[in-house]
Formats: sequence, C-alpha cells, structure tokens
Amino acid sequence: MTDLAVSPVHTDPALDGDHERMAHIVLEGWKPDEGDFVPAGPSVVEGLVNGTAVKALCGKIWIPSRDPKRYPLCPTCKEIAEGLGWSVPAG
Repeated sequence: MTDLAVSPVHTDPALDGDHERMAHIVLEGWKPDEGDFVPAGPSVVEGLVNGTAVKALCGKIWIPSRDPKRYPLCPTCKEIAEGLGWSVPAG
C-alpha cells in the first residue's frame, strides 16, 4: 500500500475542479462484528495535525486544512456512502 503522507495531493482526473470547494467523506476504518477497529488509512484529524494526506470516497486525495462545514457535500462521496447504506446528513 502506498504511504499517503508522501503522495502528491491530487484528484482523480475524472473529477472536475469543483471538488476543491466541497466537503468530502473519508473512510477512516471499520469495526468488524468480531475483533478490533481496522484503520483504512490516515484519519482527518491526523491529516489536520500532521499534514498527512487523506483519501475521500470519491478518490480525491488531499491534506485537510479547511472547515468542511463551510462547503457543500461532494455529490460523488454522498452517492457512494448512500449506496453503502450509510446515513448521510442533509447538507
């Protein structure tokens, strides 16, 4: 697996420039029915504190630095999350 801390900050070429001005959903891990929490990669908090890049459900990779509450939710992240059966709060 690639170390995201040294990966360049970029977005998937299929995503348009509007993704820079959106809040994204980052999967930080999951808890199986039996066993301990399994991390999926750097958390948003780790990104904010340590400058570590994180990866959104839509594929965007960036170093978080802004308040996501100030931006609309990425429709691609929302669609993926809802497709997984997750409850996504209305913008």
